[in-house]
Amino acid sequence: LQTRMQSLQPDPKAQYRSVYEALKKMVLTEGLWRPLRGINVTMLGAGPAHAMYFACYEKMKKSLSDIFQQGGNSHLANGIAGSVATLLHDAVMNPAEAVVKQRLQMFNSPYTSVLGCVRTVQRTEGFGAFYRSYTTQLTMNVPFQAIHFITYELLQEHLNPRREYNPRSHIVAGAVAGAAAAAATTPLDVCKTLLNTQENTALSSLNIRGHLSGMANAFRTVYQLGGVPGYFKGVQARVIYQMPSTAIAWSVYEFFKYFLTKHKLEKRT
Repeated sequence: LQTRMQSLQPDPKAQYRSVYEALKKMVLTEGLWRPLRGINVTMLGAGPAHAMYFACYEKMKKSLSDIFQQGGNSHLANGIAGSVATLLHDAVMNPAEAVVKQRLQMFNSPYTSVLGCVRTVQRTEGFGAFYRSYTTQLTMNVPFQAIHFITYELLQEHLNPRREYNPRSHIVAGAVAGAAAAAATTPLDVCKTLLNTQENTALSSLNIRGHLSGMANAFRTVYQLGGVPGYFKGVQARVIYQMPSTAIAWSVYEFFKYFLTKHKLEKRT
């Protein structure tokens, strides 16, 4: 839904006024499973990407907190740790989620499978196409994760000051942190989507030939096509997507951290 709604010049059959209308129209005209297109490639990349992401975050958060605020919780340390963890996460997820997934999700996508998409992109645009939006992704995700982690840790201080395993506080803090970060970085996400999908109709209308590259060019193109409102296309879908996503991620992560730590302590005693 987010990929479709961020289209700058969509096909008349893929013009949506709301998230509900987009979902209804997609299911009725393209089938029940169409909204889940690209889930397989996301799942393949998510495991290793998130393993590196949380491992790096925890290690850096502890090391930096000892430097900035001995024995305390430093928001600066949380922001820096989240930003550095993003470098590893996006190196894995950018080709899978940002390029292959989004091309599969576009209306009238010419790709029928993940492997077919990978082969075609590799053959026609070269290996570099899988990382064309990597710097843009980082430009978006570094501030996203900084806001995300700082907000989560800040809410935990108020909702769960003793830092115990508390599923309710993890879910609420995760959802609010995801929503705040998603809304704040939507303009960057719109530019990233344009770079990933290379939306032919939109680029042709401005007589842009070849492939669009670079954040500055993407920002300029989005403004030419949609003005200031163009930067916030799909913001509702993005927030709706990120809230449960970050709530689930944090609650599952905190559960396993609690479970494994408790199990380790029990073995020692």
